[in-house]
Amino acid sequence: MHRYWLRSGLFIAASLLLFSCVSSKKISQVSAGISSLKFLDAYNIPFNYKYRNTTVGGLSGIDYDAKNDCYYMVSDDRSDKNPARFYKAKIFISAKGIDSFAFTDIENMLQADGKVYPGSAQDRFKTPDPEAIRYNPEKNYLAWSSEGERIVKANDTVLTDPAVIMIRPNGKYIDSFALPEMMKMHATEKGPRRNGVFEGMSFADNYKTLYVNVEEPLYEDGPRADVVDNDAFIRIIKFDVSAKKGVAQYAYKLEPVAFAAKPENEFKINGVPDILSLGNNKLLVIERSFSTGRLPCTIRVFIADLNGATDISELTLKGNHAFIPAKKTRLLNMDDLGIYTDNIEGVTFGPVLPNGHKTLVFIADNNFTIAEKAQVLLFEVIE
Repeated sequence: MHRYWLRSGLFIAASLLLFSCVSSKKISQVSAGISSLKFLDAYNIPFNYKYRNTTVGGLSGIDYDAKNDCYYMVSDDRSDKNPARFYKAKIFISAKGIDSFAFTDIENMLQADGKVYPGSAQDRFKTPDPEAIRYNPEKNYLAWSSEGERIVKANDTVLTDPAVIMIRPNGKYIDSFALPEMMKMHATEKGPRRNGVFEGMSFADNYKTLYVNVEEPLYEDGPRADVVDNDAFIRIIKFDVSAKKGVAQYAYKLEPVAFAAKPENEFKINGVPDILSLGNNKLLVIERSFSTGRLPCTIRVFIADLNGATDISELTLKGNHAFIPAKKTRLLNMDDLGIYTDNIEGVTFGPVLPNGHKTLVFIADNNFTIAEKAQVLLFEVIE
């Protein structure tokens, strides 16, 4: 079996035993009190790279299995280029940074009937939009999220609810989490916005809890983020893993869009593409801001503290001031690093460095375009 090792655009084919991600038992989750992050290295996966007859791109979620030194990376390809899938990879990290990168396997996420998901040309109502992926080593399964679809036109309406789905490491369907009523798609301006739903998630409490966030505010929660502060709130949903249902929701306030669009009326966004549990009801939160006319994204990283936040499960937030949102503390603005940052969409704890410090690994979605980079960014955690 051939495995391809990548570094700085160099490809080396080596005949090696196939690396596999195997289950592990009784693993405590990584927790961290983070005071700062130190940038160590960046690696770019080549554009249009082919692995096992698939096009690698759209990598929008990442998770790390420490016991088996395996990374799971989900593609947000809506089964258009290739059927919905996730990759397994190894990233060799030293005190100097990223030494090499290798894809080691690929699996399709399968529907309950065992079939691959169709693309939009086959069945738009069943086409997924994969965004996040997390591995549960206690039970040896993966959870992944789909944003669903919302197209509302006079003669063309597609409403597909978002989902959180459990699969085996070989991609076979297990079950799905119950969807809170307000997360269902509607033809009216109610519920989630298109392409702004289940973007990030993280296991917590030693895999007893799964936090899932919407990327942008629900219609009834107020406006999307703008270049001025306009009280744009997203929701972070707390799911009970054993019951597979939501037990609480919390409000998180978005920062304004970092830069005005050029021209001014063109597309701009600031939302949350991923979250990562730090323990003690705290989450690492990525906010990604993009504005037309400026190619890099502004990536701001925060710590959100859910302790003391109001459970907003039964509330709508637009015009409502009778709730307490999560407290947030800014950890990093990647604009300050002097490096190019693209469409960062995923984050995970990585391996421990030789000095004993934890690492964070971020991944960027290149949207399958040559103008964007499929980046892997490595940071050292300073506690």
